Amino acid sequence: MTTTTAPSPVLEATGVTMRFGGLTAVRNVDLTVNAGEIVGLIGPNGAGKTTFFNCLTGLYVPTEGKVAYKGTVLPPKPHLVTSAGIARTFQNIRLFANMTVLENVLVGRHTRTKEGLWSALLRGPGFRKAEAASRERAMELLEFIGLAHKADHLSRNLPYGEQRKLEIARAMASEPGLLLLDEPTAGMNPQETRATEELVFAIRDRGIAVLVIEHDMRFIFNLSDRVACLVQGEKLVEGTSDVVQGDERVIAAYLGTPFEGAPGEEELAEVEAAEAAGAAKADETPDAVTTDTEEAADAEDTAEATPAEEAEETTEAAETEEAPEAEGTADAPEADDSDAPETPAASDDSDAQGSSTSKEGNAQ
Repeated sequence: MTTTTAPSPVLEATGVTMRFGGLTAVRNVDLTVNAGEIVGLIGPNGAGKTTFFNCLTGLYVPTEGKVAYKGTVLPPKPHLVTSAGIARTFQNIRLFANMTVLENVLVGRHTRTKEGLWSALLRGPGFRKAEAASRERAMELLEFIGLAHKADHLSRNLPYGEQRKLEIARAMASEPGLLLLDEPTAGMNPQETRATEELVFAIRDRGIAVLVIEHDMRFIFNLSDRVACLVQGEKLVEGTSDVVQGDERVIAAYLGTPFEGAPGEEELAEVEAAEAAGAAKADETPDAVTTDTEEAADAEDTAEATPAEEAEETTEAAETEEAPEAEGTADAPEADDSDAPETPAASDDSDAQGSSTSKEGNAQ
């Protein structure tokens, strides 16, 4: 009789919620990663994937929920999480640019060495032995990722794809039981993506569980044993690659199409209900609202029109006083130009003066 042993969980995240003031970035997310398993985490931009990673690794203290590694609840301290057995890479490469490739990997060994300050200053036999062991382990990891021949090169001089590999090697130097990869193929060409896929499979074969965030759907569905999809901070669906990529809700979420039961639908329904209630209240008392509005408009018109009306009344009164004079002038008989005596012209005056002069001369 064959007995099947259930896989033991390496990571158990229960009810993880992360709020920033009034913004809920991650809401009540449950996720389990079993030993020797590759789990993919997908979702549109802004879905809360990296925030969820930060909650798992102690960079953020979850507002609600808990994170446990192999049955032990993790303290919200990054170095303690690393010591417990969880390592991660970042979405943006965070290597020590002015250190060599080998030195970058040696940095990842700090949680697995016991030598302290005095041991490093005195450089006794114990320190030299531990340093030699760390260098040997680091070279093994560089050989594993294919960068042993560049151990003495500065990390900033490496091509982009090799810098990604070096970051994975540094994370593995802490000897984790769970490796978190945040978009490991971002910016890579198809050949580099394929090499990274083979590297992740090789890591899994070493007994290390892997949780991957990725936007390359072909990469994540070929790689993962299970896939979980986050939408607006909530886990929408979880299952095998075939189940998730065939789910209409996942397709709608990536296309931006609303679907029934979408995260945030309750808040939208509350807003619509409040708007409907406000519209109904306005429809119940239309007459009172209209009357008040008309009275306010009349009062405003009266207040604004008073100075103009006074000026208009003053003008009308002035026109009324001048009206009789205008009427009298209009009723007076017009002078008849034909009966009036003609006014002598200037030439006539000259003739009269000449006549009188001649008369005076005759008298003399």
